[in-house]
Amino acid sequence: MANKPKEIVVVGSKIKEVVREAGLRSDGELVAAVSDKVHAMLQAAIHRCTQNGRSTVRPHDL
Repeated sequence: MANKPKEIVVVGSKIKEVVREAGLRSDGELVAAVSDKVHAMLQAAIHRCTQNGRSTVRPHDL
């Protein structure tokens, strides 16, 4: 079974704005790559939260 594409969870225009403000251009795949990193960070935070017996993900779980 093929993996379902992950939903983009970041605001692409904001990512591009940050890059543009640095005087650079962004690749077309940058937004998806940043979103993938965010998904990975969230999954790790969710795991840490559940391992600690909590039901609320907190900033320190990141």
